[in-house]
Amino acid sequence: MAALATSLNHLQAYPDPGYDRLRQSLSEVHGLPMDWILPGNGAAELLTWIGRELAQLDTTYLVTPAFADYHRALSAFDGHVTPCPIDLAAGPPNLVAPIPVSPQTSACGLLLNNPHNPTGTLMPRDDLLPYLERFALVVVDEAFMDFLPPDQQQSVLDLVLDWPNLIVLRSLTKFYSLPGLRLGYAIGHPRYLHRWQRWRDPWPVNTLAEAAAIAALQDHTFQQQTWAWLPPSRQSLIAGLQALPGLIPLPGAANFLLVNTEMPGSQLQRALLQSHQILIRDCLSFPELGEGYVRLAVRLPDENDRLLTSLAQIL
Repeated sequence: MAALATSLNHLQAYPDPGYDRLRQSLSEVHGLPMDWILPGNGAAELLTWIGRELAQLDTTYLVTPAFADYHRALSAFDGHVTPCPIDLAAGPPNLVAPIPVSPQTSACGLLLNNPHNPTGTLMPRDDLLPYLERFALVVVDEAFMDFLPPDQQQSVLDLVLDWPNLIVLRSLTKFYSLPGLRLGYAIGHPRYLHRWQRWRDPWPVNTLAEAAAIAALQDHTFQQQTWAWLPPSRQSLIAGLQALPGLIPLPGAANFLLVNTEMPGSQLQRALLQSHQILIRDCLSFPELGEGYVRLAVRLPDENDRLLTSLAQIL
């Protein structure tokens, strides 16, 4: 908030079209050249240009269930999609998508997120190496990777310089609770980033978003607090959900949990909202999940307790 207030007098000028200060901050955080970093108006804007890039290939293998914006970005440019469905019935820790690796995939793309949304499953980075060797373009959305402490992350960011066919997508608004400012960034070979820069509208990142991002990246206290808060809060919420009838939470590595529910998800959502003023996410936007699942955010302990108490009354 202090960075935003300080930047208000800069609104009379256009943003720096190259976002040098922001790219320099990200460069220092990740130890990567500035030219390999492209900020965007949220990850969604960058997904649009990634979708256009992938649509030029024979097909894009998409791990499903998948974030709905992947389908939007690919369909906007008539991209062909080959689903790679996760076997949810296998249960954890066997939630692995059967992604093919063969000579036939050499002219194809692969799009996945890690940790996976909506299951929260974390894929070991070593499991991605065969895909880099076989696919023409591999896009790894790491929007929720920040929620893991650095020594537990399975990021492939450090592989980008060695694999010009690898694009990593990151969000600055989830971990830092700034979704209204819309800010994400892509890391990849400059030949992709320069092309996307030509495709998109000028100044996609506004001055205040840039200032807030630079300040957030330097807020190491907040980072440590988040890493200390999330694992015990998530585990406590899992234990509470497991004690309730008709709910089976899947263990996850992010700040949310996918929960199998006997009560239809939209019915449970409606009951919580009407009777307890708590809004949870149904999974109707994930066709593979439908009414059989809900997704719950991991919040502060008192909020998690309130959710569990409300669920107990309903169930």
